[in-house]
Amino acid sequence: MFLSNKRPNSTPWFWIGLVGIFLFSIILRFWGLGRFNTFVFDEVYYAKFANNYLTNTKFFNAHPPLSQYIIAMGIWIGSHLPIGQDTVNNLTGSVRSTWSYRWLNALTGSFIPLVVAAIAYQISLRRNYALIAALFAATDGLFLVESRYALNNVYLVIFGLLGQLFLLLGLKHHRIKRSLYLALSGVWFGASAAIKWNGLWFLLGIYLIWLAAWAIKWLNPLKNTYIGRHNTTPLQNLTQLKLGHVLIYLAIIPVAVYSLAWIPHLQQNPTPNFWDMQKQILSYHERIGDGAKVHPYCSDWYTWLLMLRPVAYFYRTADNTTVPLAFDTPAPPATAANVIYDVHAMGNPLLWWLSTAAIFYMLWLVLRYSLSTQKFSLFPQISDRQITDNWIILYLVLNWLANLLPWIPVTRCTFIYHYMGASVFAGMAIAFFVNNWLQSYRSFVRILGLTTIFSILLAFVFWMPVYLGLPLSLAEYRLRLPYFNYSQLPLWIKQFLPNWI
Repeated sequence: MFLSNKRPNSTPWFWIGLVGIFLFSIILRFWGLGRFNTFVFDEVYYAKFANNYLTNTKFFNAHPPLSQYIIAMGIWIGSHLPIGQDTVNNLTGSVRSTWSYRWLNALTGSFIPLVVAAIAYQISLRRNYALIAALFAATDGLFLVESRYALNNVYLVIFGLLGQLFLLLGLKHHRIKRSLYLALSGVWFGASAAIKWNGLWFLLGIYLIWLAAWAIKWLNPLKNTYIGRHNTTPLQNLTQLKLGHVLIYLAIIPVAVYSLAWIPHLQQNPTPNFWDMQKQILSYHERIGDGAKVHPYCSDWYTWLLMLRPVAYFYRTADNTTVPLAFDTPAPPATAANVIYDVHAMGNPLLWWLSTAAIFYMLWLVLRYSLSTQKFSLFPQISDRQITDNWIILYLVLNWLANLLPWIPVTRCTFIYHYMGASVFAGMAIAFFVNNWLQSYRSFVRILGLTTIFSILLAFVFWMPVYLGLPLSLAEYRLRLPYFNYSQLPLWIKQFLPNWI
């Protein structure tokens, strides 16, 4: 089991909590899944490409093919099920129900909070932390929106997280079991890269934490300054991974999985060949420019931290809610319409801003401890709990940096969803602090923790209409979306921001 338990009396509540979070996630993702009988955002690529595999139609894809295989399997299965057949269209090139090319994404996205919980438990051995991390992952609007449509980012994230989870599990075992878990870790990392190349950032995070563990071991003469004496977490066993393990399980296997993922595509599209495809993908992304002329929702990496430019995936106006939306006729202008249907790819604002603050505070802690002594000594002589906390902080910070910093030199148009990999670790950062607050002996600190949780839940409910595309009046719509575009910020706020924003 991913989440073990040492106190049987509390086990039912722990599992009840996880099941509740999963059911909460799956209900939100499947509710009204086929409501918009059209393509939403990049479904125009991924749903169509997936159908091309089913119809043996040749095409060029600017990303690796694994996500389209998965969506294609969903289309085939969904087309044979007796549910979700009430809304159909021929936008993919075949007559398909919208439910058929969305349901597998919804199911996959529902599991992300559970994988986050498993990782949180493995790095901390704390069930409360796992539950809070899962809850925050379930209440992030960007992950909800991405899960409800035939897009590929949920696959990239869950495969990358599974790679990290299986590595952590491998560090808890020895010999054959360790080899099996590490091999599966490499498979998941390769699968993440076979969704998009930036799936490799999850693997980069593991490289960084592994190098950090060795650096701490070499530069600290006392073993117990970096490894606890009791109940060590897998992170504290990282130096058991030798160079040979890294080469086999975290280099050769991911490359092999990535390469094998191309076989079905190349059988259907033999030209260009494998190597030419890699060159053409790179060339395609290098040719994409930046700025509003390329796409109105382009956003630079530093704007993601405060969610300054979320993306409108769907926007439609109507006179009333009683008549089904028609996509073959012009919609009334927003100022004349009574109802607005909008789907915005944006996070839970309160969770997002608190997560950014939490991960920056963790980054400051790492820098402070790293530079505070003459020797490199991130972990001084402290209790086992404090040692574990330091390892958690280091793990979250390095993975966050690994998923964010590679975007700095990128010159092509990027979008806020490119921050999804990094945002997972930022969300786990605020969950870490909230869990600690709830265990404080000071009542006002515990109240702070509870207030944070309930505030994040209330914010999720408030912005839920623009996650699910629920009908809103113009006033209700403007109440939720006026402040997330930098160009719309009030002048008195702009004057306090750096010039480079």
